[in-house]
Amino acid sequence: MANRAETLGLKRAAVIGAGSMGSGIAAHLANAGIEVDLLDIVPEGADDRDKLAKIGVERQLKSGGFMHPDLTARVRTGNVEDNFDRIAEADWIVEAVFEDLQIKRDLYARVETARKDGSIVSSNTSTIPLADLTEGQGERFARDFVVTHFFNPPRIMKLLEIVSNENTDPAVVARIDAINDHLLGKSNIMCFDTPGFIANRVGNYWMSVASMEAFRLGLTVEETDAVMSRPFGIPRTGIFGLFDFVGVQLVPLVWGSFMKTLPAADDHRNFDITQDKTFAAMLDKGLTGRFGPGGFYRRKNAAGERVNEVLDLNTVEYRAAGTADLPCLADWKDLKALCSHDDKGAQYAWSVLSNFVAYSAEIAGEIAENIGDIDLAMQLGYNWKKGPFALADQVGAAWIVERMESEGRAIPALLRQAAKNGGFYPAEGQMQKAGGGLQAVKPADGVLTLASIKKGSDKVAGNGSASIWDLGDGIACLEVHTKMNALDPDATAMMAQAIDVVKSGFNGLVIGNDNARAFSAGARLDVFVEFVDRQDWDGLDGFVASGQQALHNLKYADFPVVAAAGGLALGGGAEFSIHTDHVVAHSELYAGLPERNVGILPGWGGVTQLVLRHQQRSGDAMAGAEDAFKAVIGCQTSGSALQARDLGLLRQTDTIVMNRDRLLSAAKAKAIELSKGYTAPVRATISAGGSSLYELLVAFAQSRVDKGEFSATDLKICREIAAVVAGMNLPQGAGCDELAYMALERRAMLALAQQETTQARLKHMLATNKPLKN
Repeated sequence: MANRAETLGLKRAAVIGAGSMGSGIAAHLANAGIEVDLLDIVPEGADDRDKLAKIGVERQLKSGGFMHPDLTARVRTGNVEDNFDRIAEADWIVEAVFEDLQIKRDLYARVETARKDGSIVSSNTSTIPLADLTEGQGERFARDFVVTHFFNPPRIMKLLEIVSNENTDPAVVARIDAINDHLLGKSNIMCFDTPGFIANRVGNYWMSVASMEAFRLGLTVEETDAVMSRPFGIPRTGIFGLFDFVGVQLVPLVWGSFMKTLPAADDHRNFDITQDKTFAAMLDKGLTGRFGPGGFYRRKNAAGERVNEVLDLNTVEYRAAGTADLPCLADWKDLKALCSHDDKGAQYAWSVLSNFVAYSAEIAGEIAENIGDIDLAMQLGYNWKKGPFALADQVGAAWIVERMESEGRAIPALLRQAAKNGGFYPAEGQMQKAGGGLQAVKPADGVLTLASIKKGSDKVAGNGSASIWDLGDGIACLEVHTKMNALDPDATAMMAQAIDVVKSGFNGLVIGNDNARAFSAGARLDVFVEFVDRQDWDGLDGFVASGQQALHNLKYADFPVVAAAGGLALGGGAEFSIHTDHVVAHSELYAGLPERNVGILPGWGGVTQLVLRHQQRSGDAMAGAEDAFKAVIGCQTSGSALQARDLGLLRQTDTIVMNRDRLLSAAKAKAIELSKGYTAPVRATISAGGSSLYELLVAFAQSRVDKGEFSATDLKICREIAAVVAGMNLPQGAGCDELAYMALERRAMLALAQQETTQARLKHMLATNKPLKN
């Protein structure tokens, strides 16, 4: 990342404003390897003049804004009175202060006198047009200024809206686009300079309509959120849960800004929540939401007691939460069918859907270059499965037009055109132009997905659990495609087959998928439990042995194997990746070996490989083995790829990329690089510590029991793991083969699987997805 940052001319950044957004942006810049100054005002009467910036760093450390605790060292705190001269060092200055135009303009005047030539200045504003921000600031400032609207929290939310205008230097736009794409991992959308840009212009309209129509039609909070969630492909928070999350106190500020800046004829004015009596009553009572005394939902009453209450929308008083018994919800999986019922829930769903689609179609050409950007903004900014235009195609644009016409409503030209042409996305690779006509849907440069590969070619080999695809340029890809990419006998069979497939016509192999949630969530627990329930110990041993052998063969294949790992890589999934030559990891990699929690141990070479890695890292066989033991029994899952390095699940030489969309492409490039002159690794050996090491490891586990951290069941499991780590019954010293260690893993696995306490843990995890602490 450091080389890429230098190429893009970004060695140091400055963020002004250390609130939740400003400190979050600073933390994420640090995640990307950038040195950052975080500045804020000097609080009145404070002993520490840098107090607000320091609080901001601490806030991000506690909330997970940093991918690793050590990254706080990259953020230098300060204040705008004593340390403003640091602005001269910054290549990118981000303003993230209060949404007040005059405050921002006054700050820009100071920034302009302090900054160096070639630096970029941007605002994180969510509501104020760029033209208003740059008015009177001078040509140099306007040339180097853009809006970079991050979404909260900046580390997690992929969407970034970039706004420029005719006065902005195109090179500045290209540079800020590349910085946020490659360094910060964002999906950038270019927006026109209009109120609220794209996501909030459309999303806040939806929030207004969804709440006001619920009030008008007499729905309860429970009924409203039951309709305005799963049926629409919206997170289960629904609309009122979302207001509670973002804060009802933002209504006068954010929605009030819209009412000041939107065109006079804009339909949002017909759903003006700033003038609504329910919102007004809530604000009068201080009911601001989740982070206040309550909002539309309340989890604690005034006495601090846990409750499950909702707001009665008629009395604006709390009552016990109930259920949503609406007939239309029987068709929650089919939005068109749901809207076709005749109860109030169906009327509500239709009203919100039709208004939302019509509004989006009406303003599309005003706010965005294409409708795909509007859909993407709602997917990434509001976590919807589909944006307004894809949602319209789901139920049928022609059906929406027909029903609106039957109600005597005006039809926007773009919506009518979509109905005529067969949808907003009438054919594969096509979409309606925001201003009319059709245009191609083009993938971003440098982005490779298996979905795109599948459109143009057949699989090379495959079964119900895994497939092999041709990525081109001599590289194959092994994709596991079970639920959460969990590994079962068919998946391990395809791992084994991949060796012959690659040898027959490829130069390297990438292991990866398009699922941002999971590289692999591990071995399928239900398969494991079936063996246990049948007491089929030979079958279980065969399942474990087949996985061991497949991964061992991949490790020592005569071609390079690269893992493209992002999201969850747990248990067998982590073992899958650590047997490869190289891992290209997404920065958001959540890797771990949680097997102790389910009563077993990593049995596909996981213990073996960690012992080997830690011995190589430490240079001391005993100390390395001890570190490996602690890592295995710790059951810790990394909070990022950087933390996975600490656990030994990534090597220092493995690659970390910030943008998930570029993961597969980067892995393919690495496989091509490694394939040139590739030779298989030399077979590794492990130093077995024997009984003395075993006793040391068991004593450590016993200390965890004495502290109340482990149970007697945990101690039994730790004894089996210790026997593997110590290489019990193997020749002590250097020279033990990996396969000999893996045989110990299988012996321990079978011994533990026959324990009633292990069986209870396995079944409890399978039933509840939570560990049993027996």
